[in-house]
Order: sequence, then structure tokens, then C-alpha cells
Amino acid sequence: MIDAQYTKDLLDSIVDGITNVKGEDITILDLREIENAFCQYFVLCNGKSNTQVSAIAASVERTVKTEMHERPYSVEGTQNKHWILMDYTNVIVHIFQEEYREFYDIEGLWGDAKETRIEMNY
Repeated sequence: MIDAQYTKDLLDSIVDGITNVKGEDITILDLREIENAFCQYFVLCNGKSNTQVSAIAASVERTVKTEMHERPYSVEGTQNKHWILMDYTNVIVHIFQEEYREFYDIEGLWGDAKETRIEMNY
């Protein structure tokens, strides 16, 4: 079992990485109560361009490595930069361009998850 405090710290570190480069519409989906969920949390956010999506992913990776001494298990989508997925085992980060987030509607697919929106001060 993964320590709850560790997971909270990991989530905070991921959100720090996103906000460091002004990622938008940050949402955390709590999947712990969903049967057959393959992780505990999803963190979703938007970037305005390929460049910003890539910068958010790099910032998350750098921040988590610095604060938590962790690297993602895998990273997908870095070639087209429309949707980058970062797998931290118990937390999966989805970094979208806005139109791709709307199209794939992860929040709708996981509608039973508890949703927390992160307020940004920029």
C-alpha cells in the first residue's frame, strides 16, 4: 500500500510543476473509491500550445524529481504534444491542449470520481 502522505506530497509536487509554467484548468480526480481503477488519482491540466504542453511536462518531471526524488514510470505523447501522459504509478498526469481535453473528456469517462479543481492565482 502506498503511504497517503507520500501521495499527497506527490500530488502537491505535480501541481507545483504545472503552476510553475502557468498550466490551466487543473483538476484532480480521486479514483480510490472506483472499482477496478488502475491508479489512485488523475491530475489533468491544459496548455495553450505544443510548446506549453511540453514545458508543463518538463516542469512536472523536474519538480517531482527535485521535491520527491521520483521519475515517471513512463511518459507518452511527447512527439505530438497534444496530450502528454505521465505515469507516476499511483498518480497519472494528463497534460492536454484544450481541444484534445474536451474531445477525450476524461472527467466524463471517470464521472464517478471525486473531482477537485485547483484555483490558480495568475
